[in-house]
Amino acid sequence: MFSKLIKTLFIAIISPLFLKSQTTDSVKVLPPRAVSDKWHEKIALRGYGQLRYNRLLETNPDLECEQCDKSWGEGGGLFLRRLRLVFYGQISKKVYVYIQPDFASSSSSNSLHFGQIRDAYVDVGIDDDNEFRFRLGQSKIPFGFENMQSSQNRITLDRNDAINSAFANERDLGVFFYWAPKEIRTRFADLVRQGLKGSGDYGVFGFGVFNGQTANKPELNNQQHVVARVTYPFLVGKQFIEPSLQAYTGKYQMATDQLSTGVITNPDKNYTDQRVAASLIIYPQPFGIQTEYNIGRGPRFNKETDAIEVSSLNGGYLLLNYKTEFNNHLFYPFIKGQYYDGGKKHEKDARSYVVKELELGFEWEPNKFLELVATYTLSSRRFEDYIIQNNLQTGRLLRLQAQINF
Repeated sequence: MFSKLIKTLFIAIISPLFLKSQTTDSVKVLPPRAVSDKWHEKIALRGYGQLRYNRLLETNPDLECEQCDKSWGEGGGLFLRRLRLVFYGQISKKVYVYIQPDFASSSSSNSLHFGQIRDAYVDVGIDDDNEFRFRLGQSKIPFGFENMQSSQNRITLDRNDAINSAFANERDLGVFFYWAPKEIRTRFADLVRQGLKGSGDYGVFGFGVFNGQTANKPELNNQQHVVARVTYPFLVGKQFIEPSLQAYTGKYQMATDQLSTGVITNPDKNYTDQRVAASLIIYPQPFGIQTEYNIGRGPRFNKETDAIEVSSLNGGYLLLNYKTEFNNHLFYPFIKGQYYDGGKKHEKDARSYVVKELELGFEWEPNKFLELVATYTLSSRRFEDYIIQNNLQTGRLLRLQAQINF
């Protein structure tokens, strides 16, 4: 009896103390974690992908557009136009990193879905607000609003031939200086965030030196290009308006693999490459106007002499668009006309072009993760090189795209 009493008292007194200790430990509050200064913990990830089909209501399978979409015409089918991941982050107060590979690049017409770097650069700020900064690496060249506008944000499926013909993939290796006041940098970001199809932040003033052979191509002539741009997004009442002027100059060298056997070139294959462009953007609130035009000189195939020669060029586009919302769905109906008369230095034999094109379409955004675009295109394209001459193709087609954002 005595032993049972001792055991009962022990359990009654000691057990609650033990359980209390265990309970207190189990809910122990840890001190707040210190903010990490590790750069890799400041890197974010986003991306997007685009699936296209261009063969509906097609009237001419020989109508092609090598620069804008390789799935135009005969042999085209369902096509991954872009599949991109973006690694980015402000890794320190004055250092920002941005790396964007594309996993839908095409090494040839029958080899698709290769990984390739699109952007790989670092922004180095000079002041505390990074109003003055240098961009080092491969990035977009500050020439033309639509060139710098992300394909993730752009309404139309492809950029215009006239200004986009300046630089394949809009990019090159270089060093660029950008300046914009803090409040204007915020405005550039808001023009994208508010669904107004902005171009992003490339400064109010931009200046740069770059190789000039276009993205992912080696430098060939040790003569860098120079570019300068000035732009400013004004707020007039409740309407944003952004005019821009930009120009570049340099020497472009035709690479051996760009030339057909028999085509005549300069002895050193170097050609003057100069352009100036003007842009005017009235953001869709709800009506919008986007127009750009450029003139210049550059290499162009001449079928009369079978030679690549420095030739004048000119062209531009006019886009009329509208932004409306219904049940939290965004709609952007648009019409776009473009014209270009000039060469494309990065294509075979600096291929000669005369382009006249009209697009009617709309973009539908049911939510921020999905965008659907339908465009009916009426096109007249004369594109000629040493092998393909007297080549004028006209036709119409319905183009469809689904874009996933994440």
